[in-house]
Amino acid sequence: MPETLLEIADLHVHYDTVRGKSRAVDGVNLTVYRGEILGISGESGCGKSTLAAAVLRLVKPPGYIGGGVVRLHPRDGTSIDLLSAEESDVRRVRWRRLSYVPQGSMNSLNPVMRIEDQFTDAITAHSNFSKRDARRMVPELLRQVGLGAHVARMYPHELSGGMKQRVCIAIAIALKPDLVIADEPTTALDVNVQRLIIQTLADLRDQMGMTLIIVTHDMAVHAELCDRVAVMYAGDIVEVGDVRQIFKEPRHPYTRALIHSIPKVGGVRTRLGGIGGNAPSPLAWPQGCRFHPRCSQVMARCFADTPRLLPLDTTANGSGPSPIVACHLYPEQDGSRVTTALTPVPQ
Repeated sequence: MPETLLEIADLHVHYDTVRGKSRAVDGVNLTVYRGEILGISGESGCGKSTLAAAVLRLVKPPGYIGGGVVRLHPRDGTSIDLLSAEESDVRRVRWRRLSYVPQGSMNSLNPVMRIEDQFTDAITAHSNFSKRDARRMVPELLRQVGLGAHVARMYPHELSGGMKQRVCIAIAIALKPDLVIADEPTTALDVNVQRLIIQTLADLRDQMGMTLIIVTHDMAVHAELCDRVAVMYAGDIVEVGDVRQIFKEPRHPYTRALIHSIPKVGGVRTRLGGIGGNAPSPLAWPQGCRFHPRCSQVMARCFADTPRLLPLDTTANGSGPSPIVACHLYPEQDGSRVTTALTPVPQ
């Protein structure tokens, strides 16, 4: 069995607004295995970025974590529940065992500081390294993301968007964390630079043994980079499976619609699909299955009963590891099994 690195159980993140409580993340269960690249996909507003921030306990007001467990299992330390631990304990874990490349991170670099100084600030803030030792680490860190040592003496405005993004990735891996969470790492970059970023992220796993969570709405990035994909809709996960299964045999109606809406290059020209209706508001999620107002296969029970995230029985057709799906279309919903575990890492 693959080794569990991160467990998320019944995670809730809320935002207090003038119109009421927004339940951005509403009961997410997820398991991340050591050495894998897990993608988190879904439409804008489904809760992907909020989920990523909550794992590191970086949700800012008016947001707050409403409940749940986020348990990290470092290789050389005891397990820690990041939500119940003291802030000082969580701070010791951040960037040492668990790091984050936030959305729009390339714009977070200080414009009046050289790149080298930004590395040393981050390293010394989260470790016992001296500034001299931290400065010595910079050329090798830049090399690991495909940048020359001369970049250390440059200012952010002298770098391209792709170079700045790779600098942010290098800062995130400076202390060799077990897990790196990258939120929309290729957004606003041209396709050639996107390819460089994807290769850089793949190298972190293949050459350095890191585990990655890639949060993006870009399904092409998931197809190119990820081992497994978790599909989010309306604050919760509706399907998790091997990346090949997600693209070739999606099981949840939302996942099917999402895949069908991707433009295809080559082959027979067909009308591009879409998803009818609008995404629901987190201020008032629909009762029952949250996708039922937009689903073409809606049934009577979908209006009242919330489907559970359960593994499908695919042993009869020998299709490999079972996908995990929350949908009333499948007879597993009539059973009593409930799970928070996901499919094994593909071999």
